[in-house]
Amino acid sequence: MEMNFHTRKWVKPEDLNPNHTLFGGRLLQWIDEEAVIYAIIQLENTKVVTKYISEINFINAPVQGDIIELGIVAIHFGTTSLTMRCEVRNKLTRQPILTIDKLVFVNLGEDGLPVPHGKTSISYVKDRLDNAG
Repeated sequence: MEMNFHTRKWVKPEDLNPNHTLFGGRLLQWIDEEAVIYAIIQLENTKVVTKYISEINFINAPVQGDIIELGIVAIHFGTTSLTMRCEVRNKLTRQPILTIDKLVFVNLGEDGLPVPHGKTSISYVKDRLDNAG
C-alpha cells in the first residue's frame, strides 16, 4: 500500500526542545492528530479514539526551519478498529525522521463503546462522492 503524505509542518522555535531540535512530544501530537483525522475519514465517524501506538523509532531530529511531512496508510481493518502505519520525513531532502509500525484507532458508537464500522479497505472521499451522484 502506498504511503500518502498530506500534512506538512514547518518546525518553528516554539516546537524545539532544549537541544534546539524538534521536541518529540510535539511531533507525536501532530502524528496523533493526523492519524485520527485519517481514521475519521476512512471510518466515516467522528467518534474515533486512539487505542494503541507501537514502538516509535526516531531516526533523525529535525531542526528549526525544516519542513516535514507526515505519511499515514491503513494496513488493517478490524471489526471495530483501523490499524495504520506512519512515516515522517523531511519534505525537501526526503530524509526519514520517524516511523511507527502500528497506530490502532477504535470506532465508537453514540454510547462511547466500540462498534463495528463495516469497512474492509481504504476508500477516498472523492470516490464516495462520485458514487453518490
